Order: sequence, then structure tokens, then C-alpha cells
Amino acid sequence: MTISIWRYSHLALAVSSFLLLTLASVTGIILAFQPLSEKVLPYRTDNFNETTLAQTLPVLRKLYPEISELTVDKNQFVQIKGSDAEGKKLQAYIDPQTGRILGYPAPKSEFFEWVTALHRSLFIHETGRFLIGLTAFLLLLITISGTMLIIQRQRGLRRFFTRIVRDNFAQYYHVVLGRLSLIPIFIIALSGTYLSLARFGIIESPKVSAEVDFDAIKSEPVKNPADFEIFKKVTLSEIQTVEFPFSEDPEDYYTLKLNDREVTVNQITGDILSEVNYPTAAMLTELNLDLHTGRTNAIWAVILAVASGNILFFIYSGFAMTFKRRANRVKNKYTARESEFIILVGSENGSTFGFANAVHKQLIAGGKSAFVTELNNYQVFPKASNMIVMAATYGLGNPPTNAVRFAAQLEKHQQPNPIRFSVVGFGSHGYPDFCKFAFEVDNLFAKQKWAIPSLEIHTVNDKSPDEFGQWAASWAQQAGVELAVSADSLAARQEPLQELTVVRKTTVSAAGESFLISFRANERTNFTSGDLLAIYPANDHRERLYSIGKVGNNIQLSVKLHEGGLGSDYLYRLNAESVISTRIVGNEHFHFPEKATSVIMISNGTGIAPFLGMIDQRNLNANCRLYCGFRDQASFSIYKSAIDNNLNDKKLASLHIAYSREGERQYVRDLLARDEVFVADTLQNNGVIMLCGSLSMQNNVIALLDDICQARLGKNISYYQSHGQVLMDCY
Repeated sequence: MTISIWRYSHLALAVSSFLLLTLASVTGIILAFQPLSEKVLPYRTDNFNETTLAQTLPVLRKLYPEISELTVDKNQFVQIKGSDAEGKKLQAYIDPQTGRILGYPAPKSEFFEWVTALHRSLFIHETGRFLIGLTAFLLLLITISGTMLIIQRQRGLRRFFTRIVRDNFAQYYHVVLGRLSLIPIFIIALSGTYLSLARFGIIESPKVSAEVDFDAIKSEPVKNPADFEIFKKVTLSEIQTVEFPFSEDPEDYYTLKLNDREVTVNQITGDILSEVNYPTAAMLTELNLDLHTGRTNAIWAVILAVASGNILFFIYSGFAMTFKRRANRVKNKYTARESEFIILVGSENGSTFGFANAVHKQLIAGGKSAFVTELNNYQVFPKASNMIVMAATYGLGNPPTNAVRFAAQLEKHQQPNPIRFSVVGFGSHGYPDFCKFAFEVDNLFAKQKWAIPSLEIHTVNDKSPDEFGQWAASWAQQAGVELAVSADSLAARQEPLQELTVVRKTTVSAAGESFLISFRANERTNFTSGDLLAIYPANDHRERLYSIGKVGNNIQLSVKLHEGGLGSDYLYRLNAESVISTRIVGNEHFHFPEKATSVIMISNGTGIAPFLGMIDQRNLNANCRLYCGFRDQASFSIYKSAIDNNLNDKKLASLHIAYSREGERQYVRDLLARDEVFVADTLQNNGVIMLCGSLSMQNNVIALLDDICQARLGKNISYYQSHGQVLMDCY
């Protein structure tokens, strides 16, 4: 079954039964206190489980000659019925060892009787019993469907009790309490269903009737009841009822109703006259009644009360999640066919729509035509120039329910015009398949002839406003639109700027060449290679981000000088001791993987900067290879000295360079294709591949890696991306 079937079934069952389920839960909580109120009464005695009928019955016959019945209830209170010496009716709780009267039964609580009638039949007799029985059965189905949803969410049965990623209060505790109370609620539902089936005779429980051969009854040898073998073996804990003989006539006998059978005993000789086992159905009915009411165990009664309370919370939290999902839906001002900006959303619980709505509102407010829809609704967008995909991952790296048809729709509907696309993945590092579906979507787009990447895929961990804001700022610059996302779901950025001083800078002879620039922090700050440096060249809202290489304690950037480039021209005009205001942005997803035993670094052009820092910082535990591409040897010359030192110090295991405009005229992709066995072995042995550079390089390399993975490892590259074995920081 697909996840959508389980989810829709779970919701449909809850909606159809929540009124009666609420009533049954409230009354169930109240009734759980009935056995607790009874168990505190002082009628239970010591050594109850070891006391036999041979010890009890002779004492009672001597003290109460007119006794007619002995009963042991679910609280293990011993009660006798009969007449006293004056012929008056006697009904009392007694000490089974001494016969001493401990108290007298009180009338049943009218309140509990009223609640019990409401819980069982809604005061409408058999019709009510049927409705309550149906509610119990629906609760059973809700429990099963809910269990399947948790298994899907947790990526399998083995991870059922692993950490839950917290999206919001209702979602988090709906899952957490669901796991904790799963067994009690399942038992409540199953036992309630069984009792209803038994009540209506669907499960038959034939009555037991003892057949005694009166002609075979003996009147000798005469024995004392204390010497009866059956009485010596049977303890009070096995007894439900003992019916005493009415007279001393041999044809009157003891009837023992035990937990599993009914036995008749000759009152003179102690012989067993008949023995009949209870039907399995009857015993199951008693067991289910015990489990459903908690009448045999105080702790279980408390558990039932808590579980019933949890059912009420599940009703609340389930509807809260449903309403939140529906509230996040968008009312589009423009149609799909007339919109320039298309926002496609894949979300299981609807939270991703909040981010999509924030962008959508900003675009509409800026006078742009924008359209938001689910990934399953992908179609031809004749006027689209920009497409944003916001995709969450569900369960075992699966697409959300509203995105399961996207891949097929993408192949079916080819766009008539070139469209720039950007993919934003939402997930949690608490799951190993982090943003796996988003990576798959990005790879699918990269294969489309009409699709042009505007940014590398961006991932957002645990709905981080900062991480989403980073993407929004970069995308707005690429798209040439004003975008100041400040919806309630996103926190406004208020980090203070810090000053950096230029330490040194290399020079270039013409635009199009690259230069190195190093900065010293003027105050204590934490950063590492792979983080980002944000600069503000025009001292306004426009932000430019550069990958950091940490060399020594300095920040080193590798920048290509673009003619008329806002950021690169600003940095190149700086001189030694120049001071600029910047902001360091943590970029944890692109830090050097400390636990990896083998790392392949892939770059072109200025993408080599963070790798130079990582190699300089790293220890000698990992086998580190660098694959990089440049136009010619002159382009590589500014990095050569540092790399040679790292090779000599064994921090870098090997260097592989592709020159595109001299020699063999190769690209990085060609070097990786040559070493595809090593690449596959690295991934198979939990190694890591890191890419930094241009988006065109990323697309070419990812396509090659996907071919290598499928041919040699039997998996898509998205599998390794989502497991943190392929890290990218491209632009």
C-alpha cells in the first residue's frame, strides 16, 4: 500500500468516529477509576494465593452452617452468602483463613453505573451497543493505520522507536504519544471489538452444564472436607464461585466454578463427579473483559486511563495537523498558463507550503505573476521563465504524497521555452535520507533540455529560517527581483556585521582571471573552511557570498574578476590593511567530513578555495584526492605553491588537474571517468565526494557520478547525496 492510502484511511476513520470516540474515551477515563476505588477497600488478606479450599471450607462450614456460596471477585476479596444463626440473610467479606467478617458489600455507585451504561450503550440499548462496538472496531483500524504511518515516517520497523524530528507541537506529540500508548490503545480497541462480537452472538460461547451420574454417587468412605484431594489442590486464586450442598444428602454436591473449568465434588467422599472445561470463547471473553476494564490490576487500570486520555489528545492533534495543512493551501491570483513564476511544492504535512506562500506573496506584491501548486499538478507552463521547487522528503527517502506522480508528469510535459529552475530541499539531519527526494528532483531537472539551473540545490534543515533566507537572498539576486521574505515562519536576520582587514591580495592582468585575497578577523570569531563570507559591495541590501578557505587563522577567498562585477570588482579594489564589514555564514553541510576515511574533492576555477583551506586544516587520517579543472597552467599557478606544500606534507594524497585550453584539453569529468573504479569504491566504503565550482560543472559531474553509481553500485547518485556522501557548494 502507498503512504497516501494509509494517511487518507487514517484521516477518514478519525473523522467518521471522532464524536463517539470522544465520548467513549471520556467515559473510559472515568471508568478506569472504578476498579481503583474498589481495590483500596481493606478486604484482601495475606497469603491469599497460597490458601486452599481444604483450609477455608471446613472453617466456614463450622462458623456459618447455613453458608450457600463463596465468591472470589476480581479484587481477590472473598465473599460468602447464606444465613446466620438467627436465620437472617448473610452477605459479607471474610478472612478465608479465620472466617472473621471484614465488612459488608456496599451498594454499587450510581454514578459509575450511569457512566457504564453510557459507555456501553449510549442509553439506547442494542442500537447503542452496536454503535459503540463499531467505534471500537474503527479505533482498531485507526491504530493499525497510525502504526503504518509511524513505520513509514521512521524509515522502517527497526527504527520505530528512534528519535522523532520535531516539526511542531501537535505533530511531535501525536507521534511520540502514539508510540508510547500504541499497545494499550490496540488492546482497548481489540478487546472492545471482541466483547461486542460476543455480545451479539457473532462469537458464540456455549454455556457449560455439568452432567452428574447420580446412580454412581457413593456415600462412603466418609471423609472430612479438609482431606478432599481436590480441595487440597485448588487455591482461592483459582476460584470464581463455590456452591455448597443444600443438605447432607449424597445427591447434593459442591460445585466449583474455577477460572478454566467447572467441577462437581461429592460432599461425603470428595470424589469428582464431573469436570467440564470452559469453551475457549468464554475464556477469551473473560480475558478481554479484564483487559478492557482493568478490573484485575490497578496499574493496568491507570494505564487504560492514560491511554484513553491520549486518544482525546490524538483527536485534537490530528485535526490540528489537518487544519494546518489545509490552511497552508494557496489561493492563486493568476492561472498556471499566465504566470511567469511557478512554485511547485512537495509536502507531506503541509508545512513546506508556508515557505512557498511567503515567496508567492512577495512576488505578487512586487507585481509579478506567480502560481503555486503541488508537484503532482506539474503541467506545461507556457509563459514561465522561473520555476522554484520546494520539496520535502518522506519516510524511506520517498516523495511526499502530493509528489509521487511528479517524475512521470515531468517526462510527459515538456516546456516550450527555456526556464531557469531552483530546487530547495526540506528535511532533517535526524534522518539518514536527508532531502533525498529533493536531490532526485534536482537531477531530473538537470536532464531536461529546457531547464537552466539558476542556483545549485539548496537544503534546509529542520525548517531553519536562516537557511531558507540564504536561499531566498541568492535566488532573488539571480532572478532580478525584490524578495524580502519575512513571513511568520521565517525569522528576520539581525546578525551584526564584523570587520575584516585585508592581509594580502594577488594581482591579475585582465578581467576573467582569478585572484586570491586573505583577511584577518579584527575580533574573535569562529569559522572553518566551507563556510560563506557575505559582503555588501554597495553598502545596501545586496549581498554577495563567497566560499571560505581557512588558511592558518586567516580567511582566504579565490575570486574570479568579472568585468563590471559588483562583488569581484569591489574585492579587487581593496588593498592591504583595507577594512570591510562582512558577515560569516555557517555552512555546515559543506564542512570537511571528519569521520570519512577517503575524500574526493572536485572543483573548477575558483571553487578550489575552500578545498585549499580544508587540506591545510585537516589531519592525516583521511585519504584525500583533489580533482580540479583550469583553462591552462597560468590559471593554476596562484594555487600551485600551497598545493605542492600539502603534497609534501602528506595532507593531500594526490592531485589530478584537467586543462581545458592546452595539452590534452580535458575537463574534470574526463578525469573522474578515467578513475571511475576508485570513485565507486570511495562511495561504497562510506567515503565522501565534495564538489565546489560552477553549476555547469556540477551538472556534468553529477550526471557522470549517477552513471557510475548505477552501473557499479546499483543505486542512484541521489542515494549517496541524501546520506551525506556527496556534498556540493556550487554557484
